[in-house]
Amino acid sequence: MRRSDQRRDAVFACYQRDVTGRPLVELLGGARPFTRELAEAVDAHREELDATIASHARGWELGRIAPLELNVMRVALYEIEYSEDVPDEVAIDEAVEIAKKYCGAEAPGFVNGILGAIVRERQGNAVQ
Repeated sequence: MRRSDQRRDAVFACYQRDVTGRPLVELLGGARPFTRELAEAVDAHREELDATIASHARGWELGRIAPLELNVMRVALYEIEYSEDVPDEVAIDEAVEIAKKYCGAEAPGFVNGILGAIVRERQGNAVQ
């Protein structure tokens, strides 16, 4: 199974956790190792990821962001922040593709805008 598919599966596991309240461990029953690792890591860093997303979602409260879109961004942001083997552009592109396929018409631009702003800010801080 491709990493893209496993990212999507991690997004859906995190989304299902939010929507159904079922434990993540139950939702990841037969998941591939990368899917499980990614979903568990996103869950462990959830508060930090949400704070970063919220600070860049100008005019949007976190609670107003659709749960699927929020989890798409959480997974991508986790990879941007913590996965040295995944270039930022790849994490953003994967997130936008998932949003195009599974979210509303406005979602890909929204996801791209927030993740892009986070990466630009990080790169600006790294230069200083």
